[in-house]
Amino acid sequence: MRQPTDTHWRSVVTACVLLAGAVGVFADDQAVENLRVRPDPRYIPPRGYVCFRTAAKPTIDGRLDETAWQQAPWTDDFGDIEGDANTVPRFRTRAKMLWDDEFFYVAAELEEPHVWGTLTKHDSVIFQDNDFEVFVDPDADGHNYGEFEINALNTGWDLRLPIPYKDGGSADDGWEIPGLKTGVAIEGTLNDPSDMDKRWTIELAFPWKVLSALKAKPPEIEHSAPRDREQWRVNFSRVEWKHEIADGKYRKIPNMAEDNWVWSPQYTVNMHRPETWGVVQFSTAKVGSRPAREVRFSPDPAGQAKYQLTRIYYAQQAHRARHGEYADVITKLDLTRLEDPSLVGEIRLTPLEKSYRATAIIKTSDGTEETWHISHDARIWKGP
Repeated sequence: MRQPTDTHWRSVVTACVLLAGAVGVFADDQAVENLRVRPDPRYIPPRGYVCFRTAAKPTIDGRLDETAWQQAPWTDDFGDIEGDANTVPRFRTRAKMLWDDEFFYVAAELEEPHVWGTLTKHDSVIFQDNDFEVFVDPDADGHNYGEFEINALNTGWDLRLPIPYKDGGSADDGWEIPGLKTGVAIEGTLNDPSDMDKRWTIELAFPWKVLSALKAKPPEIEHSAPRDREQWRVNFSRVEWKHEIADGKYRKIPNMAEDNWVWSPQYTVNMHRPETWGVVQFSTAKVGSRPAREVRFSPDPAGQAKYQLTRIYYAQQAHRARHGEYADVITKLDLTRLEDPSLVGEIRLTPLEKSYRATAIIKTSDGTEETWHISHDARIWKGP
């Protein structure tokens, strides 16, 4: 049974609040507030990254010394999970990505003056140590996504979320990633408080066979890599605990919450809001090549519409927690500017039996219409 830290626990609390609301026990104001998305109607795009193809397979040993890794760009430095520009992480964290026909490669560099770890059993609750976490949603629908966590001892935990915690989902700890390759390298000495370390670096190789199966409509070819310019929702998180030294060993300071540093900000202490994850755009251009230097990241043209649909979703969750039912019209949700056609396009709310569907109809750059929907359980999809 998973024992969440605060990062994961708030989602579980939310699910309980919604269940209570369904039977007429209304949540207090703070619990309702935790259900909200950012109130700002302005859309802030998530982080974006172009992942280039590599012709030479990296040796998965945690050392980022291959030419392909040297040529791959770094992500932006990680920031506070809540997106607070005034809260600068104590240590630098950044990542790189590559791909080939077999694997999606992820590398990370974590500056750390004291590298330590305690967990050695696979599928332990890895974030009880300092760790690095990867979240992948290949079809960006907010459902059926994978998570992998690793500590400095190269101990991993792979799990799948069919539905996010906040919508009543639970983790599938039995989900495994056969063929996964992992490597950790340490510049310093592991579990030795007598000296100062520099950093630990990580290499991960995720097989396409496993990742592509997370799509709602998996490709016919099991080992199918993404197409050129295909975009996946991905995020990275670093959990860092403050520690003390007792009897010559590292020990977490009791009753002190962990730090959570991420690539793309979540705007709340909760990694399980896939709608705020970053976007990885795959390119068939070879890393380091002249064609690769000419590739540019393309922001999601439907990003604004999806964000406004997400605002409706969180407002509906809060409305249900207070009133025991979903609103049947948008005006009951008191969402500023949502009915302004210049913001997105046409937005509709369709009441359903014990649920609802919100729809946004936008104009694309070529003048055609595109329709996006969100359901009561936060699944978002494109369709008629």
